[in-house]
Amino acid sequence: WTIILRFQIQDIVVQTQEGRETRSAKDALLLWCQMKTAGYPQVNVTNFTSSWKDGLAFNALIHKHRPDLIDFDKLKDSNARHNLEHAFKVAERQLGIIPLLDPEDVFTENPDEKSIITYVVAFYHYFSKMKVLAVEGKRVGKVIDHAIETEKMIEKYSGLATELLTWIEQTIAVLNSRKFANSLTGVQQQLQAFSTYRTVEKPPKFQEKGNLEVLLFTIQSRMRANNQKVYTPHDGKLVSDINRAWESLEEAEYQRELALRNELIRQEKLEQVARRFDRKAAMRETWLNENQRLVAQDNFGYDLAAVEAAKKKHEAIETDTAAYEERVRALEDLAQELEKENYHDQKRITARKDNILRLWSYLQELLRSRRQRLEATLALQKLFQDMLHSIDWMDEIKAHLLSAEFGKHLLEVEDLLQKHKLMEADIAIQGDKVRAITAATLQFAEDKGYQPCDPQVIRDRVSHLEQCFEELSNMAAGRKAQLQQSKRLWKFFWE
Repeated sequence: WTIILRFQIQDIVVQTQEGRETRSAKDALLLWCQMKTAGYPQVNVTNFTSSWKDGLAFNALIHKHRPDLIDFDKLKDSNARHNLEHAFKVAERQLGIIPLLDPEDVFTENPDEKSIITYVVAFYHYFSKMKVLAVEGKRVGKVIDHAIETEKMIEKYSGLATELLTWIEQTIAVLNSRKFANSLTGVQQQLQAFSTYRTVEKPPKFQEKGNLEVLLFTIQSRMRANNQKVYTPHDGKLVSDINRAWESLEEAEYQRELALRNELIRQEKLEQVARRFDRKAAMRETWLNENQRLVAQDNFGYDLAAVEAAKKKHEAIETDTAAYEERVRALEDLAQELEKENYHDQKRITARKDNILRLWSYLQELLRSRRQRLEATLALQKLFQDMLHSIDWMDEIKAHLLSAEFGKHLLEVEDLLQKHKLMEADIAIQGDKVRAITAATLQFAEDKGYQPCDPQVIRDRVSHLEQCFEELSNMAAGRKAQLQQSKRLWKFFWE
């Protein structure tokens, strides 16, 4: 009957010898078929199964109303397949009746009764429109109409209830899911989808729920009015069952919204942290790059004062850098917070954090290397300064050695010799200093690593220092000889 209820059978009234009488839909339809096929040879319709197997009954129905379409005398009951195919094709092509059956469905041991009834009803529909049996079909039609309408209403209620309960169950499963999008935009879209569900998808379903209550009340009222057993839904399709399911839906909906709001707040906080991270990261990168460029330059100057000033500047940079480490670590903490909370753009955050840490380590290495170079340069400049002091001292001594004063008497000459002896002692001490300065300075020229000055410049300065000392030594020896000669002369005069 599920298929039959898709078709509307109108006003079937059968006129019998006993007069007009009301029958059930099936009986009325069977009686109608019997009346229309009466008198046809080899056609005896007693049911909706075996009576139709040979196909003659279908052809008889068509011939009764449209004899121009079928030459019934040429049909034989022994050729059932041909009869069935012939009737179905004529019905489809000439009457527009869709073939709901195949010959194999009818020409079988146990034909399906409901399927045949469904197909026969289609014939009745078509021929009833011809108004041939308008008067005879009224009473049967009312019975069938009422039965079919009630059946259709029950079927509709069952189907709609099943659909609504299925929708509620599926929707609860979706609402109970806590697989949120791992981004602010994604969660906002999920909230928008949730809002759409509330305003667009849910209201029609609520209306369906109300319509179901009205439909069930109508069905039960009709059945009571006809003294029929009142229909009671089964399989959990009572109105109370639907209401309980709806309450579960409302609870799942509330929990879903609460969870979405909390996730939205969490994602907004993560975006704030990410923006703060990016802002601070940009400042850290700029600062680190600028300081790397600064410490990568060895513009220490070319004298001791300039190098000492460069050292103080370098120490100031080191102090600033040490104080800056706290900011770098704070940035690292922000990245770890985002990683802990599974921020959606964590790979980019981690990559940027790692790059800043590499820049930081590189700056530390640059500072250490620069300090070593600066200290080497400072040490060399101090040696150069010591050279200048030695040369200045030697120039002063040379001025004394160039004196033309050799004494005007023996005692004065001996006094000058005594002073010269003290000067020679000072020159010897200075010689030790010169040799120490020379050895220390030449190490910078021979070093295979960092060289704070051109090795040739170093060698030239060492050579100049040695020449100055050699000149001083020669001048000291010459003056000593002159003083000794003067002493011998004055001693000769004394004697």
